[in-house]
Amino acid sequence: MTGDWQECSVPGRGVRLHAVVAGPEGGPPVVLLHGFPEFWYGWRHQIGPLAAAGLRVVALDQRGYDRSDKPPAVKDYALDVLAADVTAVLDYMAVPAAAVVGHDWGGIVGWWLAITRPGRVVRLAVANAPHPVAFRAKAEGSWAQLAMSWYAFAAQIPHLPEVVGRWRNYHFLVQSLARTARPGAFTPAELAAYRTAWAAPGALTGMVNWYRAALRHRPVPPAGGRVTVPTLILWGNRDRFLSRDLADLSAALCADARVVRFPAATHWLLHEEPGAVTAALLDFLLVPTPSRDRTHDPVPAVAHPA
Repeated sequence: MTGDWQECSVPGRGVRLHAVVAGPEGGPPVVLLHGFPEFWYGWRHQIGPLAAAGLRVVALDQRGYDRSDKPPAVKDYALDVLAADVTAVLDYMAVPAAAVVGHDWGGIVGWWLAITRPGRVVRLAVANAPHPVAFRAKAEGSWAQLAMSWYAFAAQIPHLPEVVGRWRNYHFLVQSLARTARPGAFTPAELAAYRTAWAAPGALTGMVNWYRAALRHRPVPPAGGRVTVPTLILWGNRDRFLSRDLADLSAALCADARVVRFPAATHWLLHEEPGAVTAALLDFLLVPTPSRDRTHDPVPAVAHPA
């Protein structure tokens, strides 16, 4: 437990998932989904303020990460399976639908939920995570995006990513974060927490299997992947992994989308702009707003737990 945050185990689809839960029971549910190579801790700046606003927050360790189960087969990380984990959690909570907020891979799971199970998603917010249809079209038509996604292809090599990941106390992963984020975005104490999560038995293989499954078990989106639920897209323009136009390409596949850009932020905007991200999420989750695409204006920082 951290402050008023409670840690618990919840059922996914045939696995047990570790989760951090905060906020009043009976409050509007919000599920937070982290990306690679993080775990629930990536949302630590947002959990407290969202809970204080009256939301029932569930921050998951997704399968393959930290203290959640880590099935060994690649097929166990197919996108449909990952989305089914979230609906299983909602069933366990006895709620028909929730707001879903995701970063990186967590955002892709959120997109897939909104595409395939729109009745389970009240609102969708994604941070630097492209709509799967938009990303595939961009990757197939852009050598630049393919080059930016080199790591997804490197992940297909058996065993090598795990060996490289463990080398020198996870030096490669730490340097990957440091080189692609603003200076100081990840403190030594935070990186120590990540190293502990990566060291969990089976974690590196589980984490890499997300990328292996993405190429080996490609899902086919229904109805062209159209998203009908209200959607917020937060985008750090200095992302080293994703082309900035993917935000607009993703919004074009939504019936009601708003894009908020952070011109000075990278892929790791949750860490670089925590107060502004939290404020944007609160505005979206608590107060209905009309669709619009705008460049981010500075928002006063929101207090968050250390």
